[in-house]
Amino acid sequence: MLDRREFVRQLLTDRGGLLVVSGLGSATYDVAAAGDHPLNFYLWGAMGGTAMIGLGLALARPDRRVAVLTGDGDMLMGLGSLATIGVKQPKNLSLVVLDNARYGETGMQASATQSGIDLAAMALACRFRDARTVSRIEEAADIRTLLHTGEGPTLVDARIGEDEMPRVLPLRDGHAIKQRFIEALNSG
Repeated sequence: MLDRREFVRQLLTDRGGLLVVSGLGSATYDVAAAGDHPLNFYLWGAMGGTAMIGLGLALARPDRRVAVLTGDGDMLMGLGSLATIGVKQPKNLSLVVLDNARYGETGMQASATQSGIDLAAMALACRFRDARTVSRIEEAADIRTLLHTGEGPTLVDARIGEDEMPRVLPLRDGHAIKQRFIEALNSG
C-alpha cells in the first residue's frame, strides 16, 4: 500500500502549470499538505462530482494539463462520469483515485473497492486511453510523468493505506478559491 501523503507529494513536486482539482476530505488535505498553490481547486462538497469538474476544466482549457485527485468513495458515487469522460476523450485529463477501500469522511465504512470492484477496469471499459492500479511508491515517478505528458483520458487507482492522516486545511471559502484559481489560470 502507498503512503498517501508521500505519493501525492511526489506527484505534485515541480508541478509547473498543472491544474489540480481535489475531491472533498482527505484528497484535499493531501493536496494541501503537498503545498498550497493558486492552481489547486479544492472541493469542500459535491461528492461524486470531482471528475466532472475536472472534465469541464479540461474541455474548457485543452491547452492545459488537468489532474483530478480524489478518493474511491467520491469516484464510486460518480461512476457515470467515467462514461462521459470516455465519450469526450479529453487528451489533457488524468484522474488519480486515492483508494483506501473506505469512506473516510463518514466513519471508515468499507467501500465497494474492498469487495473487488475494479475502477481501472471500469475506466478501460469506458474507453479511457490508459488505466492502471498502483500500490508501490516506486511507481509515483511514472504516474507523475503520465500527469504531465500522457495522452488522456487516464485513470490511476492508487491503493493507499487506511491510515488517517492529520488534516491540512487549505482555504475553505469557495468563492475565494474560485477567484484565486481563475486569476492564476488567466495570468499563466
